[in-house]
Amino acid sequence: METNRTLGRSGIEVSPLGFGCWAIGGEWTDLSGNPLGWGKVDDDESVRAIRRALDLGVTFFDTADVYGTGHSERILGRALGKRRADVVVATKWGNLFDEDTRTINGQDTTSDYAREALTASLTRLGTDYVDLYQLHISHAHSAQGARLRELCEEFVREGLIRAYAWSTDDPARAAVFAEGPHCAAVQHALNVFQDAPEMLALCEESELASINRSPLAMGLLAGRRQGALEAGDIRSKPPIWLPGFSDGAGADPDWLARVDALKDILTSNGRTLAQGALAWIWARSPRTVPIPGFRSVAQAEQNAGAMEKGPLTAEQLTEINQILER
Repeated sequence: METNRTLGRSGIEVSPLGFGCWAIGGEWTDLSGNPLGWGKVDDDESVRAIRRALDLGVTFFDTADVYGTGHSERILGRALGKRRADVVVATKWGNLFDEDTRTINGQDTTSDYAREALTASLTRLGTDYVDLYQLHISHAHSAQGARLRELCEEFVREGLIRAYAWSTDDPARAAVFAEGPHCAAVQHALNVFQDAPEMLALCEESELASINRSPLAMGLLAGRRQGALEAGDIRSKPPIWLPGFSDGAGADPDWLARVDALKDILTSNGRTLAQGALAWIWARSPRTVPIPGFRSVAQAEQNAGAMEKGPLTAEQLTEINQILER
């Protein structure tokens, strides 16, 4: 059984597994019409899945204002309802979007916009505070980061947020936020295929939680084998930062071969492939909190079931490194 985590220096306790709420935002696009969501969703099923996760011990939910251009926050707020106090809610800001056309249309790192975005997120979530507020512009300048860090400290003093983080894969940027007393975490990519030793070292040194996006490599580590994906799915027309998928052709055969090479280890002790991928993350560091996505009750149950199985062993980690030649 994997034990609960504390978000860095904040004292905020969360389940070892969080649920990422990108996919339940539904379809949305950039200004050129390229998909940024995961395809169509059934909002009632999303609500059922969130409530099932709660019943199974998941207490951490990560969303962003831009997911589904506000829709993910609204669905999460609706699903939590009176159980809001039982969970830790994380959301993000920095992207500009139009809810009516469901398009993303820019970025804004000004202090005025951060306050405006926070107010709007609180309304959509149906709450008067956010537990963890995260800057969603991964490559914002460090000087902007320092200014926004101080603004987040103001938000903490005002009781609007409890802690904050930067969603970035750059340890140097994450270190800028880490200087703030109420910085609790960094959100970054981490999975069996995309290790992040420098970021994990920073989390250890700065006493931050490591919140892990793409823990299932956008579905590759959940056993996705089928070819072409539906048009509204970001993986059908993957942007440059999304590895493992080919334009219009689905999963990349080279990546699938790597999944096959690791399958026996990841499915040890009765785990599903997805549960094994989450177990690898827990074995990497006791500070990790993977946040796999979901769109159904069945996915919620499978992901939550990983907590009972706990982490892989140190020997299994070594074996995986040997197979992947790293």
